[in-house]
Amino acid sequence: MAAPGSTDGGGAGSGRPPPGDLRSTLITSVLSLERLELDLFRGRHHWVPATQRLFGGQIVGQALVAAARSVSRDEQVHSLHCYFVRAGDPKVPVLYEVERTRTGKSFSVRSVKAIQHGKPIFTCQASFQLSQGSPVQHQFTMPSVPPPEDLLTQEELIQKFLQNPNLAERYRKHLTKIQAEDVPIDIKPVNPPDTFCLEPQEPKQFFWVRARGYIGETDMKVHCCVAAYISDYAFLGTALLPHRQYHIKLMVSLDHSMWFHAPFRADHWMLYECESPWAGGCRGLVQGRLWRRDGVLAVTCAQEGVIRVQEMPNQSKL
Repeated sequence: MAAPGSTDGGGAGSGRPPPGDLRSTLITSVLSLERLELDLFRGRHHWVPATQRLFGGQIVGQALVAAARSVSRDEQVHSLHCYFVRAGDPKVPVLYEVERTRTGKSFSVRSVKAIQHGKPIFTCQASFQLSQGSPVQHQFTMPSVPPPEDLLTQEELIQKFLQNPNLAERYRKHLTKIQAEDVPIDIKPVNPPDTFCLEPQEPKQFFWVRARGYIGETDMKVHCCVAAYISDYAFLGTALLPHRQYHIKLMVSLDHSMWFHAPFRADHWMLYECESPWAGGCRGLVQGRLWRRDGVLAVTCAQEGVIRVQEMPNQSKL
């Protein structure tokens, strides 16, 4: 895999980034691992959520970077399956230990263990494949939604809510905290729910998403690592849309799986279709699909997480 930050190629149609455009922080910082030994890497943190737990997408993305460094450029990732086994410590780096489980003629498997304080916090298996053609092909049809150019960004939506003079102070503080987070992703919710409405909603949501900044044409594995980072953002929250009358005590990922179907650019807008078919037993299951703008299904995701809630006080939000 090409080293993050050493991309070649250009922006959409131009062959180079637009004037003044900066390379994506996801490439230059978040997914840029330090190699300590042949199959041992160290990763650092760019953004830590308000929960003061490591962002799961960062761990998944960095683990895939480590695995990708151990295969040839011609091998592309087609799936990964991960388990989060301990809470990550945002105060110390993460070590990634890669095991070359199998290198075959068509498929190769790499196992990755993320370690902090001498204990694994995360395990992952990633499978890579040499390109092979087949007449057996089909996919679902991309949902019809407004294009990203017609929608507000998450930051613009938050600013709109903050302009409401009747907004309760605790919700103003919550939105201000979200607004201050330095998330390296551009997000445009499609038909965003009323943040302050407690009415149950269908467990389904759509976002237009892309990496913030420029990545360009490069090894497809780089874009897959960026998509792994993006895929965990706001994903599990889909399971809570029918249960907005509850206050979240704990919501953390247990596992995360991805399947990569077609080439894509992670710095171009993609539609993230998220839905939750089930929740129960203090767990929620979510499924997602990342669609290219031309209707091609690029990535499928699935995740289960712990969700613990408590009753909210019965009071007006405004």
